[in-house]
Amino acid sequence: MVAASPAGGRLGEMAAMSISLEHVAAELPARYPGPGGAVAVLREGAVVLRHAWGFANAERRLAFTPATLFRICSITKQFVCALLLDRVPDPTALEPGLRRRLPKLSARTPSALHLAHNQSGLRDYWAVAMLHGSPVEAPFGDDEAARVIGGTRSLQFDPGTRYSYTNQNFRLLSELLEESEGRTLAELLRRHVFDRAGMPSALLAADTRALAGGTEGYEGSQAAGFRAAENRVFWTGDAGIAASLDDMIAWERHIDATRDDPASLYRRLSAPVAFANGSPAAYGFGLGRATEFGRAVTGHGGALRGWRSHRLHVAEERISVVVLFNHMGDTQAAALDLLAAALGEARGATELEPRKSLLCGAYLDPETGLAARVDEAGPGRLRLRFGHSPDRLEIRPDGSAGNARTTLRRTAGGVWMDRPAENQSGLLLPNEGPPPADAAGRYRCDELDAELTIADAGGALYGAFSGFLGRGRMELLEPAGRDVWALPMPRALDHTPPGDWTLAARREGGRVAAIEVGCWLARRLTYRRIG
Repeated sequence: MVAASPAGGRLGEMAAMSISLEHVAAELPARYPGPGGAVAVLREGAVVLRHAWGFANAERRLAFTPATLFRICSITKQFVCALLLDRVPDPTALEPGLRRRLPKLSARTPSALHLAHNQSGLRDYWAVAMLHGSPVEAPFGDDEAARVIGGTRSLQFDPGTRYSYTNQNFRLLSELLEESEGRTLAELLRRHVFDRAGMPSALLAADTRALAGGTEGYEGSQAAGFRAAENRVFWTGDAGIAASLDDMIAWERHIDATRDDPASLYRRLSAPVAFANGSPAAYGFGLGRATEFGRAVTGHGGALRGWRSHRLHVAEERISVVVLFNHMGDTQAAALDLLAAALGEARGATELEPRKSLLCGAYLDPETGLAARVDEAGPGRLRLRFGHSPDRLEIRPDGSAGNARTTLRRTAGGVWMDRPAENQSGLLLPNEGPPPADAAGRYRCDELDAELTIADAGGALYGAFSGFLGRGRMELLEPAGRDVWALPMPRALDHTPPGDWTLAARREGGRVAAIEVGCWLARRLTYRRIG
């Protein structure tokens, strides 16, 4: 018997990985059904899987191929941060320009690095736009963005102390870079990132109404049918880049080729980041940091109505995964399916032992002012409604419950919640009981110059926001505890809606005198009763 050479062993390993990945890729259209998609997996800079299926434009019957131009949306953020690191040795030089763009801010102005790490304390402007009454498919461009951002008077936390995903952090960074360099963002990206990485068709495609080449994004489902999504947002450094799968493959190959250079863009982008108190941060320079299958992973997702994308990079294994869907399928889950196959790891739902929990109930978080609701979600699992989407938590033998992002445990006076990625820990206070029936009326937020209307329609309460962008639609309020409702917002200007808005009543003399409004992306805004 002749022993296999190390090179032969590596080739055999790569061949086995390729077969496993091709099997997973063949299942993706059925597992995540929609008009089309494209995926790639790289190992040590070599392409192990490059696959596309379906249609980039179903009406025009344009096939989805690896060369199809696609909106990568929030994956854009890391490229803007790459520009920042490449072009601005001292990011504090950008801060006078940032102060000019926040003329009404009474709090400490965040730094450029606070923007890059989503630690600015600014409320997300897509969420705030909904408080200004924007219809879902309304145009939203430079003028609207400047007015929303420029109207900021307060922060939701002191810069550097917490994490909150805030899209305009990266819009502001791109404007500051344009001002500093005297060139457009499109020119800067082409010259300093795309050409360097060998991404010939990548470009800034800020206008979301249409994309060169005809690729369309779709809303809907296999059961209800798909329709072309209508978007009229103008993005910049927050989510404006379009690129093909082949462009993204080039970016991943560039990352691997420069992996040993400490001055390389991706080495600097993925370096450790901390909060002001020294606690490690799970987000920095437009990249999330996480652990998957026991390995450190960096990456980011992107989404606009009709478009979803995700990329992951495992530095220790030299593996990259890219997933692009022109529909609302879960690209992060698909990326983890492919990563599991590449690593030879098992992935799938685990059966949990049924356990009773003392954590269920309605709570209020004193720090953020947000409602937290915990209920059962199947054997051994709980659902926490607190952030912009529900968290599924596993009930543990000691009675606590958690996942990689959040842990809940019963303690004296309520439930202790830890969210280390946000540098946030605190006591959720029990808030059981019915909300008031006397809240119907008009309320005004002086900070936003906007209004909230609560209407009693035949004994049911509905709410809607209005402001300089229009009049939002009425939504049925959901009781969320004593003197608290949730106002749902299932759709928004951006793909990811802000989630349920907490509406917490404030009483004077027994009467509702004000409503404090907030969500995970935009907290603690006071609306006083005016009618």
